[in-house]
Amino acid sequence: MATRLPPPKRPKLYHGVPEPEPEPIKPSPNIVVQFVNEHDGTPIAPAVNLPANVARESLEALVNQLRTKDDDDHVPFAFHVALPEDATKPEVPTRIVISKSIEADVLDHPSHAFTEENIILVRCAPQSVFKVRPATRCSSTLSGHSAPILCASFSPTGALLATGSGDTHVRLWDLNTEMPSHTLIGHTGWVLCVEWDPMERKLASGGHDGHVRLWDPKTGKPTGDAMKGHSKWVTSLAWEPVHINASAPRLASSSKDGTVRVWSTATRRLEYTLGGHTASVNVVKWGGGGKGGKGVLYTASSDRTVRVWDAQGGKQLMILKDHAHWVTTLALNTDFVLRTGPFDHTAKRPASDEEAQSLALKRYDALIARTPELLISGSDDHTLFLWSLFSSSSEAGGGKTKPLNRLTGHQRQVSHVAFSADGRWAASAGWDSAVRLWDCSGTAGERSGNLGKFVATLRGHVGPVYRLAWSADSRMVVSASKDATVKIWDLKTYKLKTDLPGHTDEVYCVDFVADKVVSGGRDRTVKMCVEVMFVSSVSLLTVLFSWKN
Repeated sequence: MATRLPPPKRPKLYHGVPEPEPEPIKPSPNIVVQFVNEHDGTPIAPAVNLPANVARESLEALVNQLRTKDDDDHVPFAFHVALPEDATKPEVPTRIVISKSIEADVLDHPSHAFTEENIILVRCAPQSVFKVRPATRCSSTLSGHSAPILCASFSPTGALLATGSGDTHVRLWDLNTEMPSHTLIGHTGWVLCVEWDPMERKLASGGHDGHVRLWDPKTGKPTGDAMKGHSKWVTSLAWEPVHINASAPRLASSSKDGTVRVWSTATRRLEYTLGGHTASVNVVKWGGGGKGGKGVLYTASSDRTVRVWDAQGGKQLMILKDHAHWVTTLALNTDFVLRTGPFDHTAKRPASDEEAQSLALKRYDALIARTPELLISGSDDHTLFLWSLFSSSSEAGGGKTKPLNRLTGHQRQVSHVAFSADGRWAASAGWDSAVRLWDCSGTAGERSGNLGKFVATLRGHVGPVYRLAWSADSRMVVSASKDATVKIWDLKTYKLKTDLPGHTDEVYCVDFVADKVVSGGRDRTVKMCVEVMFVSSVSLLTVLFSWKN
């Protein structure tokens, strides 16, 4: 008797439809890739032939193996490919970030600007050797202020926090315990700005009463009487950089009365007054550039001008008249190193003022060796301008200096602009509820015309964005908005990384240090947000710079 075959298997049906045939695995083509340095465009290694589906992590490992410096540790890289000029459109990013693979991100890009026959020029941007942990939850709600909180600032080492409020008080907070440290009483009007001395010895505050006050953060006591002279409220403060004057840095204050006053903090006396503006001076910045590296003052005013002054004697150097409306915000690509002075990733305190000045100068020179000191001005005319006023190609004397680039895209007034810690990126916030990113690093072929190129728009807020702050590793930016939220954005994907709700009203101020984000606003509370795994036995500065990838 012949063997009977088993009956065929009953085919699977999905709602009466047979199961579709599995799609064959698509073969991945080989491509030629040239890795180049993002900063100067020089090749990192000879061109290599790779499968297009190699993952981004494998690309990073390959670049580290191909580098000629064998003694270096593993360096994390970010990769992107620049789109051709004819493939870019307004409001469209000018680069393709490689987050998965070259095949998924570049060859399959909707622009179809690249094919497997092209030599793919991959730009490699070295990232910080440390990594800041993103805040993921609200760890503390610090109450005490009886009016909206208008300003907040971490000290240079991240050990202390100062907040100013409409209740006329400045409060100091101990970040190790997340508890109040001192209440600084002296102002008779709203406290509009607080600024730490880069050596962390003094805290300056300016108020609606037109007074500037100095405080000792250790005792919470005022250092002498208020420094009086402004006839209207104080809008911003700026300390003299440590690499110029470490022992007794001066302080500059701008005011609604249209003047800027420079004070000697040792004697608490006025040194000189800058009186060229014809309307309110909204911002003052103390830069480290200028002739001979003696420092310059940048001031932005409602008279639609930005003025540049010699910090030694107060002589006016330049008037920048390109804006068509009030200039409300300024940022320098050296802001982070000027703010932190001699304090770096080693968490070492300098033993003397001379050592502090030397360390601060070394950090400053290392940054401007890549790119000269850059200035960005933001205005109510919906635009920003990027300036390089003291490079070899710009004018050394007075007169009008042309901007490097005009940054457009915001649909309403620009409320704030800030540079990343490494000076390569700038982020701007506007009343159009958007945060826009700009590339200010430049490459060899782009440095003259395309510095300040638009990168991406970060959308998610449903109200005007008031303030921005960068993480110390330049990989995240945090924004505070009228919509009562604080959002952290990932610069690798240009997408929302963490949404931090909790405030019940508008958020006016935000700052970011180590793995801590602090915010304050109209609800009169300070919110402290941290990563879930909290390390209390390590100083914040050690966490900030020693958290390796």
